[in-house]
Amino acid sequence: MHYADPSLSLDSQGVARHPPFRVGLIGYGFAAKTFHAPLIAAEFGLTLTTVFSSDRAKVIADLPHARVDGDPFAVATSDEIDLVVIASPNDSHAPLARAALRAGKHVVVDKPFTLDMAEARELIALADEHQRLLSVFHNRRWDSDFLSVKAAIADGLVGTVAHFESHIDRFRPEVRARWRESGGPGSGVWFDLGPHLVDQALQLFGLPVSVHALLALQRKGAQADDWAHVLLDYGPRRVILHASMLVAGGSPRFIVHGDKGSLVKRLADPQEQQLLDGIKPGAPGWGEDTDGLLIYDETGAARSRPSLPGDQRRYYAAIAAALAGRPVNPVPPLEALAVMSIMEAAIESARRGRAIAPDLSDQERASWT
Repeated sequence: MHYADPSLSLDSQGVARHPPFRVGLIGYGFAAKTFHAPLIAAEFGLTLTTVFSSDRAKVIADLPHARVDGDPFAVATSDEIDLVVIASPNDSHAPLARAALRAGKHVVVDKPFTLDMAEARELIALADEHQRLLSVFHNRRWDSDFLSVKAAIADGLVGTVAHFESHIDRFRPEVRARWRESGGPGSGVWFDLGPHLVDQALQLFGLPVSVHALLALQRKGAQADDWAHVLLDYGPRRVILHASMLVAGGSPRFIVHGDKGSLVKRLADPQEQQLLDGIKPGAPGWGEDTDGLLIYDETGAARSRPSLPGDQRRYYAAIAAALAGRPVNPVPPLEALAVMSIMEAAIESARRGRAIAPDLSDQERASWT
C-alpha cells in the first residue's frame, strides 16, 4: 500500500518527494521522552510539531519549538498533523488511534498495540478503510543483542535451535506510583516488557503451537504482575520468555542451545542507556555493543563473536519512507496482531493453568506461512 500524495513530484527511483511529515506526539512520559522524541528528531523526513502533555514545562525544556496541546484528541485529529504517534497509557491506545484514523491520519502506536485483539482488529480494519498507515513501535527489532543473536542463528553457529531463552529483567524492589504498576487495564510487567520478548520470538521462529504462562506479584505492595514466565511451544523447540522486577544481576539477555552448539548474550543493547545519558541517535558510538556473543561448539570450547551494532533509528526511517511512497511499513499491523495473540493467550493460560493456542484466523496466520 502506498500513502504518498500522487500529485507530488517523483525522484529518480519513482518515489514521491515530500517535505518532512508533521508529527503529533501524544504523551510525554518515559517512552515518548526517551525513545520517540529523539528518534523522530533524528529522521529528516519527519518533524515533531505538536506534543500532548499535561506538563508543558517538561516538554518545552526538551523541545522548545514544539507546540504543546492539553487535549490528546485535538492532537489526534489536527489538520496540521500528518502522523500521530501514540505513546500514552496503554488503555488510551485504541480510542486515540481510532480517532486519528477516522480523521485521516497515519498512526504509530507504542507497544502494546492495544489491550486486546478485538481492539487491534478494529484498528486494522479502520486503517484499511481509510487507506492510512498503521504501525506499532516494536523498536527492539533493531537492538544489538537481538540482531547479533538473530545473525548467529542464521549463520548456523548453534545448528537447529532446540531451546531459546529471552530475558528482560530489572531490579526495582520498590513498587512505584505510576500507571504501569497500578493494577489497572494494561498494567504489569507482562504488558510492559512482554511485547518486546514476544515480537522478537515471532520474528525468529514464527507462530507457536501454544502458549503456557505463569504470572506473579512478588514485591510487597504489588498491584500488577511483576514476574512473568512464558513458554512458547514449537513442537521439538521450546522458547522461554521471562521478565522480572527482582533480578539484581547474573541473568543473561539470551541463551540459545542447538544441535551444533550454544550461545549466550550476557548484556542488553546499549541504546536505551545512551538515550537516558543524553546521547543523540546517530552520534559517535551510537548503538555500538562491546559485549560480544559467547559461542560454545560441540566440544564445549568457547569463543567470542563481536556483537552487531543496534540502530532503532531504522524504525522511523522506514516510517518516513512508507509515507513518502515506499511499501516498507517496518511493523505491519498484522504482525502486531500476532504479538497481541500471544499476549492474550499468556494471560488466559495463567488464569486457567494450561496451555492456550493463539486465537488467530486462518487468514491472519497466512501472513506467517
